[in-house]
Amino acid sequence: MAFAFYLWCIGVYLLATWSSFLLVSLSVDAILEQATIRRRRIKLEELAGGNGLRDAYTVTLTRVKAQKGDKSVLGLKALMWALYSERPLRSQELCYALAVETGFTNLDPENVPTIRTLLSSCLGLLTIETSSSTVRLVHFTLKESLSSDPTLFHSPHTTIAEVCLTYLNFRSVRALSPALESGPSTIPLLEYASCYWGEHAKRGMTGNVKILALRLLDRFDEHISAQILLLRNCQYTGWTSLLSQVAGGPKRFTGLHVLAFLGIAEILPAALDMKKWNVNERDCTGNSAIMWAVRRGHEEVVKVLLKQKGIYLNLGDSGYGRTLLIWAIIGGRQKVVKILLEQGDVDPNRADTEYGRTPLSWAAESGHKEIVLVLLEREDIKPDQADAEYGRTPLMWAIIAEREGVVKILLDREDINPNYAHPECGVTPLLLAAVSGHVGIVKSLVGREDVDPNLADTKYGQTPLSRAAAWGHGGVVRMLLELENIRPNIVDMKYERSPLEWAARNGHEGIVKLLLERQDMS
Repeated sequence: MAFAFYLWCIGVYLLATWSSFLLVSLSVDAILEQATIRRRRIKLEELAGGNGLRDAYTVTLTRVKAQKGDKSVLGLKALMWALYSERPLRSQELCYALAVETGFTNLDPENVPTIRTLLSSCLGLLTIETSSSTVRLVHFTLKESLSSDPTLFHSPHTTIAEVCLTYLNFRSVRALSPALESGPSTIPLLEYASCYWGEHAKRGMTGNVKILALRLLDRFDEHISAQILLLRNCQYTGWTSLLSQVAGGPKRFTGLHVLAFLGIAEILPAALDMKKWNVNERDCTGNSAIMWAVRRGHEEVVKVLLKQKGIYLNLGDSGYGRTLLIWAIIGGRQKVVKILLEQGDVDPNRADTEYGRTPLSWAAESGHKEIVLVLLEREDIKPDQADAEYGRTPLMWAIIAEREGVVKILLDREDINPNYAHPECGVTPLLLAAVSGHVGIVKSLVGREDVDPNLADTKYGQTPLSRAAAWGHGGVVRMLLELENIRPNIVDMKYERSPLEWAARNGHEGIVKLLLERQDMS
């Protein structure tokens, strides 16, 4: 504790020291800029009686705006990008971003400012992080100061979106092979523009942004940004290896797919009016446009696509056979689940083809109580349907995943069989709960009057009490022993051991004592 406090003190000291150094640096620059001694004294008095860094930022911003030539515009644009970019930009990325002029079909290399010119135009408000070569605001308090002035930058996200889309539409960029996994060093803004133009477009949509976006979306599966977008966003899935095996880039990942992927609903109607794409077409990853929208939780895009004639609602994906409803449940997309269930043609019991698991099974395991409740409101729901691969009901999946809230919800249904036995091994929900040692779930199960606490599995012949004793779950053992209809001396058929023998054999002394307290213990 003392060492941790010592480190904290050092951190506070360094932060205070850095803030003080920054304040002095900005203040000195502001003072020296004054032409006469009298004006310098006045500026010194203003800063001394002000609010420290905030006043220094205000003074420095005034100086940035007052620079001659294009330096003031360059400095403000650089600060805008540093403030509103989705991730810190590398120095080359920022320099090239500031060189892009909308309306042009290619970039003029002579229009790219040097990083030295860029930094000098910001008068110390921007700095380069040596370890990553990224450009950052000089201090976190500067971000707060810049954000507090809504008049400082006009429609920043619109400006950034236009720059990114103009860049991606350049002839030199369109000429790149769609199979490349990254762009050449001569096109440094490619990755950022490919991955983040959509985020900026959604927050700064204008007519010009739509025009530039539709131009990019035309033959998008032949554009290098399709490959980059998928690779950067799907790096933790099996799609990256799949994409690397597709010759010529991500085939069939069209403009319609990318709008659904990014969730840009405002451009979608105009794209659909082009009647260029089949709304049910699957891309190289096996996903249709509405599958992408569902999986990524883009509700408005889902609503727009559901209005299209002939849209497939119950078709599973090509990899796992999971329906739109199942993917929405796995992602915890409650609003999307409700939207889908409002469609009359959606089958709430349609299982996937990989494991034969129903939507309710997936919701139960994931612990999404609200989604479970929404599904159970359907009159046509089958709450006790076991999957084909493992023979487990939704209740059993909830128990395995230790979703106590979902277990309680399911047990409130009379059409749920709490004594359901696995067709091969005869394991029941109570046996699963006894093995896991989850006292709350066991309590919910034995709270049902129709639960048989002595029901053994068919493979080993072990009862819930026997399993809990063998695994050392004292809380479960105590709860089971309190039941009036418990039979504590049942011997399993494979090893011919009672719960007492299992507890003694495995060294669970406390459980042995619990069992021996019963007068009917053999």
